[in-house]
Amino acid sequence: MQAVMIFVALGFASMGVTALVRPSLVPAQFGTSAQTSDARTEVRAVYGGFGVAMAVLLVVAALQPGGMRDGVALTVGIALGGMAAGRLIGMAIEPPCGWYPTTTFLAVEIVAAAALVAVAAG
Repeated sequence: MQAVMIFVALGFASMGVTALVRPSLVPAQFGTSAQTSDARTEVRAVYGGFGVAMAVLLVVAALQPGGMRDGVALTVGIALGGMAAGRLIGMAIEPPCGWYPTTTFLAVEIVAAAALVAVAAG
């Protein structure tokens, strides 16, 4: 259980730190850019701050027994499932240009969501 939560936390931490330090790398993956300071601040907030917060939450919860660990695993798992659902809807409306990044990120979100929900279910 702990290993799954910490592994997912590492993914969030990687995304978060990258977005905080090099916010231009996030939209570049999708063929666009963050040209203004407001755009870069938005990337830092949504991808950076949120990613780091989820990483810290997952690590802290992984070290706790029972209820808190399971509740956090379920909550973050459902959030990742929501991201995957939104991505699927977007892909249905506008098919992706290729496997990376959209389809790759979809797969990561589905696997991480399922793993965290499984942790919560015991």
